[in-house]
Amino acid sequence: MAREGLIPTVLGAAVTTTGLALRNVNPMVGWGVAGFGLAHIVIGTIDLVQHNSNRIL
Repeated sequence: MAREGLIPTVLGAAVTTTGLALRNVNPMVGWGVAGFGLAHIVIGTIDLVQHNSNRIL
């Protein structure tokens, strides 16, 4: 099921956007939140690729 990788990817995009918006208020916290969101995007993308390769085989 594609939702297993799609949910962390979409959530990561939202968290990254929030982190980038927070940079104006507190740059350290903003970059930390943005990095956390980017990590979710990477993990979700890896999960999506793994599940798609299982469907092809």
